Amino acid sequence: MAIDSGDTAFIIICTAMVMLMAPAVGLFYGGMVRRKNIISMIGLAFVAFAVVSIQWVVVGYSLAFGPDICGFIGGLDHVMLAGVGLGGDGIPDILFMVFQLVFAALALAIITSGAAERVKLSSFIVFGLLWTTLVYDPLAHWAWGGGWASQLGALDFAGGTVVHISSGFGALALCLVLGVRKGFGKYGMEPYNVPMTLLGAALLWFGWFGFNAGSALAADGIAANAFVVTNTAAAAGALAWMVASWIQGKPATLGIVSGAVAGLVAITPAAGFVDVKASLVIGALAGMICYSALLWRQKKGIDESLDAWAIHGVGGLFGALATGIFATAAIGGVDGLLYGNASQFLIQVLDVVVAMGYAFVVTYIIARVVDKVMGLRVDEKEEYVGLDISQHGETVEA
Repeated sequence: MAIDSGDTAFIIICTAMVMLMAPAVGLFYGGMVRRKNIISMIGLAFVAFAVVSIQWVVVGYSLAFGPDICGFIGGLDHVMLAGVGLGGDGIPDILFMVFQLVFAALALAIITSGAAERVKLSSFIVFGLLWTTLVYDPLAHWAWGGGWASQLGALDFAGGTVVHISSGFGALALCLVLGVRKGFGKYGMEPYNVPMTLLGAALLWFGWFGFNAGSALAADGIAANAFVVTNTAAAAGALAWMVASWIQGKPATLGIVSGAVAGLVAITPAAGFVDVKASLVIGALAGMICYSALLWRQKKGIDESLDAWAIHGVGGLFGALATGIFATAAIGGVDGLLYGNASQFLIQVLDVVVAMGYAFVVTYIIARVVDKVMGLRVDEKEEYVGLDISQHGETVEA
């Protein structure tokens, strides 16, 4: 098939939109930490993008999309983008490569939630290289590169398992290795800049249209459907979280935008397989389920306080399962449980369980190794003065 100029232009735009999501995550997280750590939190998102940009072109793309090896990983045929040229099926191969690059970078940016206000920059860089290579790349190969999950028929349109389960459960593992912040549970650690978080959420919502619609890899009806169900699920998630938190007290704006992100996460694996009616249900349930996960995390005293696990991990898990329930052949060519195909739901369950277990266990091991070799966490004095000064030599003026 020849290169289609319309599809190519569309995916270039979508790639740029998804790229914006990495610094948007930095703003989203940065507004929720204390003033002394805002620069550090935003900086981690930029570092994540830069690290993965190099890792992906050197070896990551090949591991994810190279020739299948035992259903687990891709071969090294495309190291340094060997054989990845200007030709392709509909869009240039090199454009497909960079579209996948921004997804990988976003996943590492999301996982910084588990390291908020206490990670050494040098250690995070090493951790990020290892995590992208050993966790993200295999999961991408399983779902999209011809690995065992795709061979089995698991559905993941835009990254429910690959991006969100990997980063969400990875963040949980990372925070458990790092331990809680000094004073956590004893002193107030209120968000310093809520408007910054709201801006980050707005940019994420915008970028998600490129994230999901672009995953059709063509400017067609599936892309249009993905666009509409993405917006619908986000809105439903925002309102559901707002109502749930309102019952508990006040409908905080942080909760409203968190619900929107929860809806966006949950619809991601389903966007090319479900209709608008299903997206309403998926978004609303995601808002309530992820809010409940946040409350559970708080009750257990787990310091994953920017809630990548509750929103991305749990939301991605729910979304992947919901795909197996609500998928309809009228949209994506595959029916789910609701339309009489119970086997698809069982496949989704297996996919979710393996992805969740693999991401958590391997991330935990990587974090432990990095901690033993070079120390993951800053010392007590550096944590006290803040990572903006101790890691970057910069500060936000009052």
